[in-house]
Amino acid sequence: VQLQACGGGLVQAGGSLRLSCTASRDILRINSMGWYRQAPGKQRELVATITSGFSTNYADSVKGRFTISRDNAKNTVYLQMNSLKPEDTAVYYCKADFRFDSNIYWGQGTLVTVSS
Repeated sequence: VQLQACGGGLVQAGGSLRLSCTASRDILRINSMGWYRQAPGKQRELVATITSGFSTNYADSVKGRFTISRDNAKNTVYLQMNSLKPEDTAVYYCKADFRFDSNIYWGQGTLVTVSS
């Protein structure tokens, strides 16, 4: 399974970006998909996840600013990021796990840089 993440870039504080993660497998078969991020010198952390039943979960630091969604027809999960802050600067990774598959899949990462 391949996860292709894109949408990162450079944005000023207060701006918006939308990340996309497209899977090479039907995402109707997921247990969950989500976004994680890793800032320089820090551990990778959860940003947001969405389950097969469309339940969502967010890190406290992004609640109210970020929204995760999915388009099953496109096998794609999105992360809409609004009101970006410099502390949101990180490499963002897409992650997926599927039913009847014990593997965890990661995308290649996309860099988000928020300038102050």
